[in-house]
Amino acid sequence: MNVNQKEETQKLYYSISEVSELFDLNASTIRFWEKEFDVLKPTKNKKGNRMFTKKDIEHIARIVELVKDKGFTIQGAKEQLKHKAGHTELNPNIQKAIDKLEKIKSKLLELGNRLQE
Repeated sequence: MNVNQKEETQKLYYSISEVSELFDLNASTIRFWEKEFDVLKPTKNKKGNRMFTKKDIEHIARIVELVKDKGFTIQGAKEQLKHKAGHTELNPNIQKAIDKLEKIKSKLLELGNRLQE
């Protein structure tokens, strides 16, 4: 393990500039999302700078996936995050069934798109 890898594994907090670079986002977008999404709760240091944990970064990655990659609106992404959070409390068998149904839905939509071409 080189020095940089060791430093990365021990790092607990990331600055907003590091997070914005990681996701290729403006810092203003991250600050906006912080106000919009309850799951983003970066701590602030004595200077008032936002310090993001790995959990915050995981949430941002999910938001980027929903908003940027899948085209959800902010409201739609909020609902998805709430929906996913609710799934963690489900019986594992029910969760497996939901996952299978989501895969089937995805495949059916893909087939429908192919037929329309």
